[in-house]
Amino acid sequence: MPKMKSSRTLMKRIKVTGSGRIKRKHAYMGHLAPNKTRKQKKHLAQYGWVDKTDYKRIRDMIDFNAK
Repeated sequence: MPKMKSSRTLMKRIKVTGSGRIKRKHAYMGHLAPNKTRKQKKHLAQYGWVDKTDYKRIRDMIDFNAK
């Protein structure tokens, strides 16, 4: 049976920390920036965390040994 491949597109969008938590970027930063407030852009630029309810779904798409 062939090896399972991890989702390369997902691996480019997330980072797994040393403790195993998954960091992600926020949405709504791609365009229309002048219409957003400075506070909104500042908060959207920071990393967010993947919710624990999504861990199982994401774990099936990535290889946790490759950090």
